Amino acid sequence: MNTLAVKELLYKMADDQLILGHRNSEWTGFGPLLEEDIAFSSMAQDKVGQSQALYQLLHELGEAEPDTVAFTRNADQFHNSQLVELPNGEYDFSLIRHFLFDTAEALRFEMLTQSSFEPLAKLAKKIQGELRYHTMHANIWIKQLGSATEESIGRLQKSLDEAMPYALGLFENSEFESDLISSGVFAGEEELKSKWLEQVEKIIDQTQLTLPDVLTLTPKTGGRAGIHTEHLQPLLDEMSEVFRIDPTAEW
Repeated sequence: MNTLAVKELLYKMADDQLILGHRNSEWTGFGPLLEEDIAFSSMAQDKVGQSQALYQLLHELGEAEPDTVAFTRNADQFHNSQLVELPNGEYDFSLIRHFLFDTAEALRFEMLTQSSFEPLAKLAKKIQGELRYHTMHANIWIKQLGSATEESIGRLQKSLDEAMPYALGLFENSEFESDLISSGVFAGEEELKSKWLEQVEKIIDQTQLTLPDVLTLTPKTGGRAGIHTEHLQPLLDEMSEVFRIDPTAEW
């Protein structure tokens, strides 16, 4: 097993969860409905907890402790996709991002239950239940609002068109892709993307939305290599404020 390959995989997964967890937490107190306020807050808590578990696996492979890894790196040291760092915008954009990301994440962890890296396979099996709730929540609202009023359909379509190139960046291949596949650690980003497109299309087909033609889109990549938008560093500064004041604080 190539340890560098496993670390790269764990870092990008953990960083995705941590950053989107923080973004989702920004809906606390601002949700369009009380139920949605609670739902996004709950999913944010899940994602931060999932990121902590992944950072712990990294720690066991020789990386720094989870708090240090999560709160002391700069933007160019993070491996998250650009999709998760984008501002929440209106609820329609956050909902579309939630749908696109969590569909991919649920499939990723399902694939990882078969990983040859046993600690990750065990964690994937444990997390699956939480992810089923996340995808169920997203699917219900996409199908409902994507078939409701002219305004709801139009707003979701605009957000889907904006988010799709960034969502394709979730599947950016790493330099260790062949190592991960050949060692059985992970079946690969291309296989994940294929499963994801099939599932996304299945849900969108149940609405009045139109899935953009992915063959005509330019994926927004670079996040896995530390290339980010201007939105990530301010988010990290805010997220790490308490830790920088008191490194003994627990999360």
